[in-house]
Amino acid sequence: MRDPNIGCCGGSHVRVKLGSGFGWLWSAYAVSTYGTWIAFGAFPLIAVRVLHSSAFAVSLLEAAGLAVAAITAFPLGPWVEHRSKRPVMIAMDLARFLAMASVPVAYSLGLLSYGQLLVVSVISGTASIAFTAASGAYLKYLVRSDHLLTANGRFEGTSWVATAAGPPLGGALIGLLGPVITIMADALSYLLSALAVLRIRGGDVASPRDPATRSRGADLLGGWRFILHDRALRCLFLNSILVGGLIMATVPLLAVLLLGEYHFPAWQYGLAFGIPALGGFVGARLSARLVKRYGRHRVMTVSGWLRSLFPLGLAFIHPGITGLLTVIIIEGLLITCMGIFNPIYATERLQRTPTDHAAQVLSAWSVSSKLVQATLMVIWGILATLTSPLAAITISGVLLLATPLLLPKRTHLLDPEPALSAEDVPAA
Repeated sequence: MRDPNIGCCGGSHVRVKLGSGFGWLWSAYAVSTYGTWIAFGAFPLIAVRVLHSSAFAVSLLEAAGLAVAAITAFPLGPWVEHRSKRPVMIAMDLARFLAMASVPVAYSLGLLSYGQLLVVSVISGTASIAFTAASGAYLKYLVRSDHLLTANGRFEGTSWVATAAGPPLGGALIGLLGPVITIMADALSYLLSALAVLRIRGGDVASPRDPATRSRGADLLGGWRFILHDRALRCLFLNSILVGGLIMATVPLLAVLLLGEYHFPAWQYGLAFGIPALGGFVGARLSARLVKRYGRHRVMTVSGWLRSLFPLGLAFIHPGITGLLTVIIIEGLLITCMGIFNPIYATERLQRTPTDHAAQVLSAWSVSSKLVQATLMVIWGILATLTSPLAAITISGVLLLATPLLLPKRTHLLDPEPALSAEDVPAA
């Protein structure tokens, strides 16, 4: 992910009905998202507390998993594009289930190693990229263009509720049952997600392969070519991967800082990232209403600027309850802005991408995002080693201040959207 909620469209209180197919897709997303957030920080926690890894090793675990997954997933965009999306989603969920379930098995046998965590991270990351590409293309098939903001708002809201509830619950489970129980919960969530996707009825979408571009090389770069050709997409792409990369580069360092240096218990670490997520839920609920009242460009620009300002506040983290409250407040403000921004940006991306390019565009976006995140995680791991985790986190906050300059201008958003073909909108 590099998201789902019960919201209304615009300022109206009439609930938009998106159909049973969307309901099952939303359910699949919800259950796997709850599983992921219950297991939030599980790998860094195991690396720090069980395998006694250093700050650089924890950053490398996150970074190498992302980088290898992105490289492995590179050819998956065209592969997903030309196949029915539901079978792809089910297969990716099963792959993630088997990979994650191997961790508690190895732990119970006393065989768990840093190398296995790395392999599981790669498999899970690769499958996640393919699943995201398939589900995004399928969402565009299932939902009318004028309802996409509502659909994305529901995904976004569900994501933040899961983010709020998952880490504290995961922290409590770790305290009661040990460090790998949350990974087992995450594994089971992928199995339930596959069952939900299996319940979707009706048509599917798969783009026929053009005989003229039978060489895979043309297909492999198709997503990036489409993104770079559209000015609004190009700006959103550069902004999103840099903001995501700079924020994610600090995640392993925050784990080392809070769990290692400041000795926060697991449940407090969970609270530090769980409570602020309620702001994301509020932001997602407000997103469509704010767009209706103030316009998508103004709302996207203001929330995009604010989400790049607040991370600098993490420079003031310190041990104790006041340090915990600092993290909660800073993360809460940041996540509220992300909850507003993300559905608008996700909708803009889907609306500007025709169905027969959606999987390639989303795959290219995910691959680029993960490669940037991986690179910055390694760099920030080195920075933390040379200075300190807190100093590296502060540097990230300073650099984030420049990223809003890459947000699309109003004139970019006025560019005409790609024409929709008849098959872009599913039959009623």
